[in-house]
Amino acid sequence: MPATALLAVSSSSKVAGTLRSAGSSVWTKDELIALVREQLLGHKLILVSNREPYVHRWVDGRIEVQQPASGMAAALDPILRVCGGVWIAHGAGDADRETVNERNEVCVPPFDPKYTLRRVWLTEQQEHDYYYGCSNQIIWPLCHVVFTRPLFEQRYWDAYREVNQLFADAVLDEAADQPALVFIQDYHFALLPRMLKERNPNLIVAQFWHIPWPTAEIFRVFPWGEEMLDGMLGNDLMGFHLRYHSRNFADSVRMGIEARADQTGFDLTRNGHTTLVRAFPISIDFEEFSALGDSAEVAAERENWVRELKLEGKLVGAGIDRIDYTKGIPERLRAFNRLLERSPEYRERLVFVQIGVPSRGEIPDYHALDDEITNLVREINKRWGTRTWKPVALCKGQYNAAEMVALHRLANFFVVSSLHDGMNLVAKEFAASRTDGDGVLVLSRFAGAAREMSQALLVNPFAVEELATAYRTALEMPEEERRRRMRKLRTTLKQNNIYRWASELLSALLRLE
Repeated sequence: MPATALLAVSSSSKVAGTLRSAGSSVWTKDELIALVREQLLGHKLILVSNREPYVHRWVDGRIEVQQPASGMAAALDPILRVCGGVWIAHGAGDADRETVNERNEVCVPPFDPKYTLRRVWLTEQQEHDYYYGCSNQIIWPLCHVVFTRPLFEQRYWDAYREVNQLFADAVLDEAADQPALVFIQDYHFALLPRMLKERNPNLIVAQFWHIPWPTAEIFRVFPWGEEMLDGMLGNDLMGFHLRYHSRNFADSVRMGIEARADQTGFDLTRNGHTTLVRAFPISIDFEEFSALGDSAEVAAERENWVRELKLEGKLVGAGIDRIDYTKGIPERLRAFNRLLERSPEYRERLVFVQIGVPSRGEIPDYHALDDEITNLVREINKRWGTRTWKPVALCKGQYNAAEMVALHRLANFFVVSSLHDGMNLVAKEFAASRTDGDGVLVLSRFAGAAREMSQALLVNPFAVEELATAYRTALEMPEEERRRRMRKLRTTLKQNNIYRWASELLSALLRLE
């Protein structure tokens, strides 16, 4: 039976009523469970990503389970907990092999298993060329317009193709002969959809692209563009955060490959197979972050931050990011320096705390960025610091959810200054955790989250003066206005939560005929 027929909508089904309310209600875990049970009709759910949601590592002679710093993994883990199924990902932890069975599987979460994690093993050379090479020195800079030149190496693309095939083998093994819905994540697997469809046309295949898609003119420089687009058109559904990115993708297809578009321009047909291209702004588990914000664990971590960084009685600005050139960390630090220069009344009263999570350390551009950030912090602290006050606290390392949410709750203002970002879930996590109704979000206009979070202070992060002014505006904003803005941000996020995102993706698949 064709994949599309397997998900035909029945007008008499209870599902139809559920779908009609999807845009008007706050979706919950229980509602998504009911939706999944009726819509998937016995299909196995297989999620694919490069990064795994749980990593096993050796720490002081024993194995510990860690959740990596990944917005994608944090957003999707609740979905698999609700839906069940299999998550296929690269096993990167140094104790990952010790924890799997003969099928390279382990049940997660560790203390309350809800789904299966299957690990794919890569050689050191495969990981270097596919991940550090192709994914993050070709596709990542190509899609993020921040003036970093892609490195178009043939060996990187060859490794990318090879690793996509390894993941295809794992998916097909998990699907076997049963009906299955394969949900592929992100830019690491552009070739995977076509590989799957060629070997099992009955699979339902959807992909979500978590980063921006460039304009067609920019994409033209990609040497393997036709192969990449053909791979992605193996999907039944291709999702992006924003309609703008969907339009860019559709334009790239029309300019670069033989395919036909319908009147809307977003249904693309190649060799008789149609791919729906749609926008689905991803979100977070709002209730989970709200509950965490009110927890005793976060309260204890707040005290730790205050004690360790000497924040007692201080105003606090904060940022939490991977150390990546798309995040605008140097820009926000220069703006903070400008604030202290223009507004001496904040000297010795204000501390900016920047968490920098190490990222892609094998890539030279990331080494250079790390050095730039370290040097900027040193210069600012040397210029303005005193014996008892250090203006910037740079905290490099991995931090758990409670530690990061504790910093959210301490911040008078929180900065997301992305130079180009598909969504940026950190901005949403900040607002969701502020159950106290206070705090100000300073948010880049070039982050996808800005489309929903208009009550933040929206800024151009390239404009240092504008960013510095936003910091001062946040610090001097009357309490009534702060609370009004935060209330509206939280209302929006409560409505547009991760469960609504998942339901809308499933609903789009249901509408296939």
